[in-house]
Order: sequence, then structure tokens, then C-alpha cells
Amino acid sequence: IRNLTKYYGKSRGIIDVNMEVREGEIFGFIGPNGAGKSTTIRTLLSFIFPSGGSAKIFGMDCFNESEKIKMDIGYLPAEVNYYDDMKVKDLLLYSSKFYKKDCSKRIKELCDIFELDLNKRIDSLSYGNKKKVAIIQSLLHRPRLLILDEPTGGLDPLMQNKFFELLREENKRGVTIFFSSHVLSEVQKMCNRVAIIKEGKILRIGEVDELAGDKFKKIKIEFANDETIELPGMVNVQKKDKTMEFLFSGKVDRLIKSLAGVRVENLWIEEPSLEEVFMHYYQSEN
Repeated sequence: IRNLTKYYGKSRGIIDVNMEVREGEIFGFIGPNGAGKSTTIRTLLSFIFPSGGSAKIFGMDCFNESEKIKMDIGYLPAEVNYYDDMKVKDLLLYSSKFYKKDCSKRIKELCDIFELDLNKRIDSLSYGNKKKVAIIQSLLHRPRLLILDEPTGGLDPLMQNKFFELLREENKRGVTIFFSSHVLSEVQKMCNRVAIIKEGKILRIGEVDELAGDKFKKIKIEFANDETIELPGMVNVQKKDKTMEFLFSGKVDRLIKSLAGVRVENLWIEEPSLEEVFMHYYQSEN
């Protein structure tokens, strides 16, 4: 993706988005609702057209060669709408005809995994079961690339685990996965690299471990008295009574030396979660 921009009239969609997803990786795309995740995805799939910039998938232009590209993409939208009076089986077989291959065995296999009744009518399904239909629809033709937009909404924890297990199996088989979500724990669990988007602009792209662990440590200090310390590299500082918490990007040796002059009851040094680092990037850009 190169300088991809989309305006809706004068309203901002996305601005100069640049990123490269490597073949065979699970790439996370994170940001709160309204940050531009779905706009980026819908532009990639040429459901909407950009105001500027370019994008390629499998080396092909997303806007001029969209039909060819879509033969090898599985797409799971955030919200799913189907023909209510169709049966699950008929809908999935109808979908499979777009790919000009027999997907009946794969459909049966996926319905067994997700415990979905093929003979149920769409209008009788719960939101969670409709989401299962969408997941199966995205996987039935064995795509090379999966584009997932907020994929776990409506799935109970057991089904979420089955879904993640299936994604890992697909990835081992060589499938590239573009995983867009505002649920940071999911992204941390599943992804190798991640892009953080805010108000239509990319803030940061990096390895999940690097974003969550290498730059910052999560520090919690419990003082014997109502003390405090100040050091360069301290961010997101929270002080309550005798306890102080913050993210720290400086050298731990300096931190320890700064504590020599105060009485410390307890000290915790941990790896921060992606969520804590994400909030730092969001707050520091305000």
C-alpha cells in the first residue's frame, strides 16, 4: 500500500497510508472504531475507490485487476448481511460457484468444526451463528490471503479459540492473514507484526514483541513513605498514595540507582501488554 488516501467529500477516511504485508505472515491492523481500518480494507477490495495512492495484492493492481485478485482472497467483514430465506447450505454452495471449484467437502469440514447446521435458514440464526457462516464463506475456497475485519464479534470464547486454532493451521499452510481489530489481546496473541492507525494515519508499524516489550518496561513501585521519583523515559505515570506505576523506556540500571535514596517496600518490573503500549502511542500523539 503506497500513500493510500480516501476522502468522503470533505470528511477524512484515510490519509497517506503506507504498509507492506509479507507473504505468509499474520499482520495485525489495530485502532479504535472510526480510525480508518474498514476504509482501508474496503479500498483494498475495490468496494470503494481511493482519492489518491496505490495498492497491490499478489503483485496485481487492486483497482484494475480486482476480479483476478478476489479469486484468491477470503474476506470476513465486520458486519454480515445475507438473504434471510436461504438455507446455510444453499448460501455456501452459491458462494462457492464464484470460485469455479467444488467446495462441498471443505464446507462440510468447516461446518463440523464450527458446529453449524447446514439446513438452518439464515433468518433463524443468532448473530454468532451468522458470523460462523461468514467465517466459513471466507475459507471455503482455500484462499491465499485472508482479510479479516473485526472477526471475532459475536463468537463465544470457545468458538473464538476454535477460530484462532483454524487460523494458525491456515497460516502454517502458507496463508497470509491480515487481521484488523480493536481487541488488542487478540492481536497480541495472533500476529507477528502490527500497524497502529489513528484518525486515518499510520502511527507505527513494528513487530508485536518489539512494540510490547523491547522499548518499554512496566514499572510498579510501592514506597515505604509517600515518595516519588522523576527520570527521563517515564511515561503514563500514575501515582496513588504510596504506589507509583509507569512505562519506562530508559535503562533499568538508572532506575535502580534512583531508588537508592528512598525506602522501597516492593518493586515490580514487567513486560507491558500491547494494550498499554498502544494507549501510550495514542496519548503521545494527542
